[in-house]
Amino acid sequence: MTTDDKYDVDAIATLLADECARTILYETLNEPMSAEALSEQCDVSPQTVYRRLDDLKEHNLIAEQTRLSPAGHHYKVYAATLNQVVVDLTTDGFEIRVTRRERMADKFTQFIEDMR
Repeated sequence: MTTDDKYDVDAIATLLADECARTILYETLNEPMSAEALSEQCDVSPQTVYRRLDDLKEHNLIAEQTRLSPAGHHYKVYAATLNQVVVDLTTDGFEIRVTRRERMADKFTQFIEDMR
């Protein structure tokens, strides 16, 4: 697991306050899912899911992976990387720490991509 201390408290709080974003994180915790499947799970349009996925990716809370279908087509799936969010109140204001999980498949994919 990795921890990153450089997060905007307001941006993360706003993102996690969004029901669609929370559902995406929950649904992709154990198994990567496509945007279309997430659209059904969240009961929102695919465009809304893609906007939330973009926000989650911007803050490194979700990872995008490419899969190959049996028919030979490529499609993207998304997997939650968020493990924990800790908000501390200090004399300087609020500080946030985000801990992300690293999946073995993600590490392997990154290894292969780095070899190219």
